[in-house]
Amino acid sequence: MTAFQATLLGIVQGLTEFLPISSSAHLVLTRALFGWASGELALAFDVACHVGTLLAVLVYFRQDVWRMTVSMPHIFARGRGTADSGVRLVRQIAIGTLPIVVVGLLFADAIQSTLRTPIVAAAALALGALVMAAAERVGSRVRTEETLTGREALYLGFAQAAALVPGVSRSGAVLTIAMLFGLRRERAARFAFLLGIPAIVAAAGREAFELASVGVPPGAVGLFAVGLLSSAVVGYATVKYFIRFLADNSLYSFVAYRVVIAALIVFALRGA
Repeated sequence: MTAFQATLLGIVQGLTEFLPISSSAHLVLTRALFGWASGELALAFDVACHVGTLLAVLVYFRQDVWRMTVSMPHIFARGRGTADSGVRLVRQIAIGTLPIVVVGLLFADAIQSTLRTPIVAAAALALGALVMAAAERVGSRVRTEETLTGREALYLGFAQAAALVPGVSRSGAVLTIAMLFGLRRERAARFAFLLGIPAIVAAAGREAFELASVGVPPGAVGLFAVGLLSSAVVGYATVKYFIRFLADNSLYSFVAYRVVIAALIVFALRGA
């Protein structure tokens, strides 16, 4: 892997981690399109990209993160959750994180080994586009994330867990189901990004643990820095402008994009 490849893959990660188009599918497709095999550097580079996108979302939502942090000692206090929005948000994210913890521990390796293929990514992209279009059509778009119930937060957690399948998109799945629950687009995206913080931390931690056991390959440190920086800068800009975009625009452009990419994948596989 060269510095140029690391930069491009970091940009792809920073964009697609937060847009509803699936980062895992695009990284698989980008590597396949250019014939880039990461080899022994794959694990170190994945850690770098996850740390970069984590930094992006933590910096952008720093006020919310701080509010949740100071609210944590009160999450078990009776009656406090009704009056304190920070406590409510912590509880919702804690509930929403449970499914991906369970599914990740039990099935992550099996999913990665059996479903990380272009055809699965194509099918998931297309199916996700259909559900996203339905959310645009029937969602009331009048609620905020502060009105979510514990049960709804749990369902959003299952949507996030489904994104372990390449092509689903973690942010896209949570955003879509939240819109079906009646949330406004930009508020649904905000909750999706906040809910994704523990998942990104867990993914980076898991990969870092594996990396520590095998050691950092020669030449990985520089590429690590390139991937981290590019994914962090692009990720921050993506979060910022995507939320602004959703305030006045629909998701139909992303629906069309997902369908086109899915069709191109199928076309390419048939011609292979």
